[in-house]
Amino acid sequence: MKPAWLAKLSPAWRARMVRLGFNLHPAFRGTGGRVVHVAQDLRHIRVALPLSWKTKNIVGSLYGGSLFAITDGAHPMMLMAALGPGYIVWDKAASIRYRKPGYTTLFADFTLADEELAWIRRQLAGQPELERTYTVELKDRHGVVYTVVERTVYIADKHYYRQKSGGGDNS
Repeated sequence: MKPAWLAKLSPAWRARMVRLGFNLHPAFRGTGGRVVHVAQDLRHIRVALPLSWKTKNIVGSLYGGSLFAITDGAHPMMLMAALGPGYIVWDKAASIRYRKPGYTTLFADFTLADEELAWIRRQLAGQPELERTYTVELKDRHGVVYTVVERTVYIADKHYYRQKSGGGDNS
């Protein structure tokens, strides 16, 4: 997990610091979204995107860039925390599908199940790298889906990645 000092905190403090880190980071802060919940095991994150003057487009609905941007970084962070320092995790690709304009606060939930982690570990035991695509739905408080974002994440064994890339990593 990065940074290293974060791994030394208790689970409750680690979750608070991850939430605070997202919310204070200038790139994420600029989206207009706010991380409202981080589970103590870092396997669930909830982001809210309120309709406000910062997030409203010319027709009064949520700006597409904000809808897309609030989904950035959550899955890689959760995977890095769960898999540990022996792996490289990068965002690789993303796409967005708008279903309807958002005129209210929308929520994005990111979840990383134990079964998913076990599958990733099994796959990486037999091959040094893989890609996973995660689907995130942005919903209102009633569960109505407004936008669907797909994010592809690259995951590799750190030693393999260093050899492949000539020595660089994301630590």
